[in-house]
Amino acid sequence: MTLKQLEAFYWAATCASFAMAAERVHLSVSSLSKRLAELEGSLGQPLFDRSGHRAVLTDGGTRLLPMASALLQQADRLHQEMGSAAGLRGPCRLGVGELTALTWLPHWVAAIGEAHPALEVSVHVDVGEALAQRLDKGELDVAVIADPASRSGLTSVPLAQARFTWCAGPGVADALPAMNSDALRAHPLVTLPQGSGITHVIDDWLRQAHAQPTRRLVCNHLGAIVGLLAQGAGVGPLPQGWAHVLCQRGVLREVHSDIPLGLLDYAFHHRRDDLRPLVGALLNLAAQQADFTVASSSF
Repeated sequence: MTLKQLEAFYWAATCASFAMAAERVHLSVSSLSKRLAELEGSLGQPLFDRSGHRAVLTDGGTRLLPMASALLQQADRLHQEMGSAAGLRGPCRLGVGELTALTWLPHWVAAIGEAHPALEVSVHVDVGEALAQRLDKGELDVAVIADPASRSGLTSVPLAQARFTWCAGPGVADALPAMNSDALRAHPLVTLPQGSGITHVIDDWLRQAHAQPTRRLVCNHLGAIVGLLAQGAGVGPLPQGWAHVLCQRGVLREVHSDIPLGLLDYAFHHRRDDLRPLVGALLNLAAQQADFTVASSSF
């Protein structure tokens, strides 16, 4: 029995498929299967029932999983303690929403690189619902998502809050005395799709304002939404820090509302069964860097 075999088993047992597990440990599916077969041979019993459409853990595999997890955690800690100068190593998959990507993500990635230069960081940007699904399946190590964890297999730690303000292009904004139900009857609501955390903020505002948009223009990219607003396509909410920069440049103008848009709470998410030192290290660095008021150099 080797740590590499136990690592292959752990990811095969906790990912949605062997293909996904193989990707996590940088192996082909056939090489992963070979390691699993070697482990089963050394233990003298099958760990997966492969008779169905999808391989599932046997009783022996179910018993082995927490022990394998504990051994791998100890191995990670050993590597970290004995090679503290080099820090953690291996693949590191971060999931973030577009707002995080446009604000403090570069600072977080830089801090990770400085503290753990041997980590191979990759970043995946998507709406919160999709990130939670990918995290639950084992495709991601951690994710920064709006609101607390909604899936039973995930847990979350609060990080920071984001504020939003209504914006429109100069031509539209000059014709609007205020952001209210009349404004949404006259102009489309330009917004991110369902599954994005900001939709909860918008829905709360609509209820308080007793407003219902006549038309919605849905776009899954904040940068594209800025372009649409600048061209007079409608009105929409943007993160406050970013909105201030764009308004100073004359690209957009803020539209006053007597009812302020609510705050959006962002949290650091990870799987409940993932107790690797990597998760704790990423959480500490995220907590130090999380700031939705900063403006990324990308705009």
